Amino acid sequence: MADQHDWRQQVLVLYLETSALDSKVVGWSQYDGTKQHLHMAGDSSEPPYQSGLDALYAGWRLFQSSPLLPHQSGNEFNTSYLKYEFFFEKWGAPSE
Repeated sequence: MADQHDWRQQVLVLYLETSALDSKVVGWSQYDGTKQHLHMAGDSSEPPYQSGLDALYAGWRLFQSSPLLPHQSGNEFNTSYLKYEFFFEKWGAPSE
């Protein structure tokens, strides 16, 4: 087993329906620095977790969430980005 100093970061980005961590996942991305799993955009039609809270239950650590900023007047229905973005991480041993 690899020494903990050699461990690599795994990142999970979840876009939720609302700012609540227990709301439904509507988009996601995964990046694995351990090289154990290769994830690509669109490689699954089902999210890895149903909510951000489910990711916490699975051992992911939340390290960033998007600030809650109101839309500027006239842009309330702009759909150019997903507003509720949460970043999670895990650490794991690199693949040999």
